Amino acid sequence: MNIFLVGPMGAGKSTIGRLLSQELGLDFVDVDREIEERAGANIPWIFDVEGEAGFREREEAAIDHLTQKSNQILATGGGAVLRETNRACLQSRGFVVYLKTSVDQQLERTAKDKNRPLLQADNPRKVLDELMAHRDPLYMSTCDLVIKTDRRHPRGVVNEIIKQLVSRGILPA
Repeated sequence: MNIFLVGPMGAGKSTIGRLLSQELGLDFVDVDREIEERAGANIPWIFDVEGEAGFREREEAAIDHLTQKSNQILATGGGAVLRETNRACLQSRGFVVYLKTSVDQQLERTAKDKNRPLLQADNPRKVLDELMAHRDPLYMSTCDLVIKTDRRHPRGVVNEIIKQLVSRGILPA
């Protein structure tokens, strides 16, 4: 069984993924951390040196490799759904949960995070609004389940995901 978490930056994919993996006894993998380990460099450095296109190439290779494994919770980066190949891998190799959050919540959660290259701009709200407008339809078309995370404790979100998985017959009751 694989559960893949998609959604914008600041939606809680890594935090919720770790908790969900503990609850279900599955491995947890963060695609961005995997990319950093393979590259031997952090994501801002990859963006600086290779640009977004170089990063997306690395991301695609990592997603293809990681989604072939089983019994894991995989937290993807916010832009993972941009490439059709990634969407196909996610949809065909596991159950996809879209952790949906508002731009206000994203701003609050990412305000002090310097590890977000796309937010190193004069107007982060404008950037997030544009990203959401473009990516939300891709998240929606890729996912099997939408869970809203605004103003919610991560444990409550995890419990809701588990409840939904049980009600859909993906997890035993």
